[in-house]
Amino acid sequence: MLKTRTFRIVLRKEPEGAYTALVPSLPGCITWGETVEKTLDMAKDAIENYIAVLREEGEQIPDDNETLEYSIQLSA
Repeated sequence: MLKTRTFRIVLRKEPEGAYTALVPSLPGCITWGETVEKTLDMAKDAIENYIAVLREEGEQIPDDNETLEYSIQLSA
């Protein structure tokens, strides 16, 4: 049975209007799309392909199941 895994995806809006997606727990797993929805679809595909390679190579699959994330806004 496959384990359910959680992956944090960080989206960054680029100056030309597209979005870049980074998956911090998977080094080098980066993709992009023209809309948020397309970028998330591309990120899902990138994560699935990254995991497939890790499995083929017998590597451990890192994830964000135990990651806590907070945002703090400060006036500076």
